[in-house]
Amino acid sequence: MKGDPKLLETLNALLADELTAISQYMVHAEMAEAWGYAKLHESFEKRAMDEMRHAETLIGRILFLEGNPTVSKLNPMAIGTDVPTQLASDHSSELAAIKSYNDAIVLAGEVRDFTTRQILEKILSEEDRHIDQLEELQDQIQQMTLQLFLTTQVA
Repeated sequence: MKGDPKLLETLNALLADELTAISQYMVHAEMAEAWGYAKLHESFEKRAMDEMRHAETLIGRILFLEGNPTVSKLNPMAIGTDVPTQLASDHSSELAAIKSYNDAIVLAGEVRDFTTRQILEKILSEEDRHIDQLEELQDQIQQMTLQLFLTTQVA
């Protein structure tokens, strides 16, 4: 089934966002592990795996729509040098992803590709969960101070 060219372009842009998010989360995960924050490492790594599933879903949909998935494009990453900066960078990335998915959902509806819209809505709900998790961590830092928060992240 041949997909709408503009929708395919949008799906490839979302794919680039997901591939970038995977890399950013993995770098943050490895940094957290190097600092001895095993729980934070696990949290970042889990989100990276979620983003991998999103990328896999997008690739599958692009192929189904007879498009060519572009897996060689990454957007600029925002690697934090400390935990609060990492969380802020990831939060900004997730906000941008939510906006992009909302825009893509509207486009999918406009071109009457309701299956793609449904797929994008599912990914959007997972991105909403990611931002909620990041905000929870940021709230914990604010409420208990960074030093106390970091003591909770050691295994």
